Amino acid sequence: MQKRPKGKPQFRPRVKEREHNINEDITAPEIRLIKEGEEPAIVRTSEALALAKSMEVDLVEISPNATPPVCRLIDYNKFLYEKKKKEKEQKAKSKQSEIKEIRFTPNTDDHDFDFKSKHAEKFLQDGDKVKCYVQFKGRAIMFQERGELLLLKFAERLAEVGSLESMPKMEGRRMIAIFTPKKKK
Repeated sequence: MQKRPKGKPQFRPRVKEREHNINEDITAPEIRLIKEGEEPAIVRTSEALALAKSMEVDLVEISPNATPPVCRLIDYNKFLYEKKKKEKEQKAKSKQSEIKEIRFTPNTDDHDFDFKSKHAEKFLQDGDKVKCYVQFKGRAIMFQERGELLLLKFAERLAEVGSLESMPKMEGRRMIAIFTPKKKK
């Protein structure tokens, strides 16, 4: 066993794995070559590599599982840059829907009910889910039917902008109902 000299630890640069095989890494004898503005053609890998060198671009294996593998003549770094850019745009466009919570008690007054239902309507129009619950404290647990009526009245109020996922159900000392936004036309 060889001993390492004491001192600084040995540094090994991390080799980044490529997502695609390029140029000499392509091992298939024949490939389906795609060029800009031309029909795909099956050619020998060596011919495609020579063509790539003459055009000063890379031969990139796009679909390695196809028979024969599909390759393109492109500038690999530019290809990666554009791919990253597209992914970033897609991520920016997709909106994560949140779950907003609204809390009631069994004795919630009409004014508070109206105020909270307006907020829930706004949340649903923005595309978020709304989780509303009636919190029972102390002896208020005896009025479960009041809580259920309150949530059903709330569901009726939100019928235009959202739909009730399931009937109100008890979880511990809370009665919960979840609303999802209706799809915009």
